[in-house]
Amino acid sequence: MPEILYKVNPDRTKPWNDLPRLPIREELYRTVEVMEQLGHAKAALARLHGRSAVIPNQGLLINAISLQEAKSSSEIENIFTTDDELYKAYSDQKAETSGASKEVLRYREALWSGYHYLQESNFFDLDYFIRVFQEIQQTKEGIRPDFLNTTIKQGGSHTNAGQLVYTPPRGLSVIQNKLSNLVEFLNNDEQYAIDHLIKMAIAHFQFEAIHPFRDGNGRTGRVFNIHYLTNKGLLDVPILFLSRYILDHKEDYYYSLMGVSQRGNWKDWIQYMLRAVENTANITFHKINDIVQAKDAVLDYIKKTERKFRRPEDLIEFLFTQPFIKVKHLVDSKIYAENTAREYLNSLSEMQVLEKKEIAGHHYYLNQELYRILSE
Repeated sequence: MPEILYKVNPDRTKPWNDLPRLPIREELYRTVEVMEQLGHAKAALARLHGRSAVIPNQGLLINAISLQEAKSSSEIENIFTTDDELYKAYSDQKAETSGASKEVLRYREALWSGYHYLQESNFFDLDYFIRVFQEIQQTKEGIRPDFLNTTIKQGGSHTNAGQLVYTPPRGLSVIQNKLSNLVEFLNNDEQYAIDHLIKMAIAHFQFEAIHPFRDGNGRTGRVFNIHYLTNKGLLDVPILFLSRYILDHKEDYYYSLMGVSQRGNWKDWIQYMLRAVENTANITFHKINDIVQAKDAVLDYIKKTERKFRRPEDLIEFLFTQPFIKVKHLVDSKIYAENTAREYLNSLSEMQVLEKKEIAGHHYYLNQELYRILSE
């Protein structure tokens, strides 16, 4: 009788309280296919890391790209907003924002609060996951209570929609015990000496299988992916966002997750996540190059015009941190006084660098090149 390498979920209608502890057996992921895909993913990630590290103002990348990650991750949960609505909401973030845009911006804030939390503590703990979840959901709740009959059902509109596919562990002590095991797995790289990208894939599945919160587990797990890469030094700042790939390959994502719980198929799941890293790293690398080239081209253009701008480098650098700019942004950043900021933004609109828009009686200036690059 062949040895059982991974004990799967025998009955998807009952809580999987026997979800195996980490680590998993090496035989489950050390295959030729996984190692080959790991090489591709590591090469793409290293190239992205090297490119981003030489850019003086990484905030230029983080602000712009993190908005798209927040939008894509929210779309996976069927929370939709347009680019215009999102960028406007971000430019007005101190004002009252509502609807889907508000939820997307919460996700972005969770990206940052979790990143700073790990910079200070330098290790994962239960509080980290709870903080990220609470930021996304804007709640004071913690781990889901025992009485909740939490189940995962098939999404979509096809014939299997609504079918129960998984029941996560139930019971506060059970969930806490499994999260403690996950945290130990993440932090102890001596005892669990596994390549970080493979470890991230394993940990992402484990978190989603534990499903510790009432809602927001998917978004919390995707934020974790990013933070794990920065915590382990694979990136300096959180600019690799896997949600676009997951959104584009959503059925494969959920099928691969179920493949682990129902068939113990870790190989396909890990390969999926490694492909996501490779694909996203390559896309982000080219997007960074496009943003930097567009910024440099605009700066060169305005320097050659008869219209003279004071501190043009600071002005253009700021214009490429977010698509929608307001006069107030330049004033609050202490780049210009209000009259100068308005004059310069209007001049750039006349030069077709920006597009001036009036929305609900307020003026916004759209950086058309940045908007185009982010939308591709």
